[in-house]
Amino acid sequence: MSGIFKSLKRNYQSLMERQSNRPFLEGVMAACAMVASADGTVSFAERVRIDQILQSLRRLQVFDPHEGINIFNDFTDQISEHPETGHETAFKAMENIAQDADNRALIFKIFIAICQAESNDNMADQIEIVSLCSRLNLNTTHLGLYVDPTTNEIINPNST
Repeated sequence: MSGIFKSLKRNYQSLMERQSNRPFLEGVMAACAMVASADGTVSFAERVRIDQILQSLRRLQVFDPHEGINIFNDFTDQISEHPETGHETAFKAMENIAQDADNRALIFKIFIAICQAESNDNMADQIEIVSLCSRLNLNTTHLGLYVDPTTNEIINPNST
């Protein structure tokens, strides 16, 4: 009988953890969608990077990755079908978790991870990142976002 109670307790704790981390999942997927769709398409490399993000962030591991991908797809669909309202909806989801300084720094790292998923330079992604950082009051210089004027590549001095 105690096995049943342990199982129920474990299931309840998992449910509570999922519920408390749901806004974080939505905010992260919104951030991914905004950068990945900045150039009008979402590449295979960007989708792989999103899978990696879902698997590597501890707070997201309580979710089925397909749930995260479905949220991401919803945001990208909204952005492509209704750009103005889609961007605002995604930004609000991202802004909800950006109240915390640690989350803001993490969002910035997610921006960079999505942007660097493709081997080619993508100025649209970079412009979107700078715009989003401005709206979130993130100092991109302080966070390490520089663009090399000769190659137009993002340089992250924190990684060298």
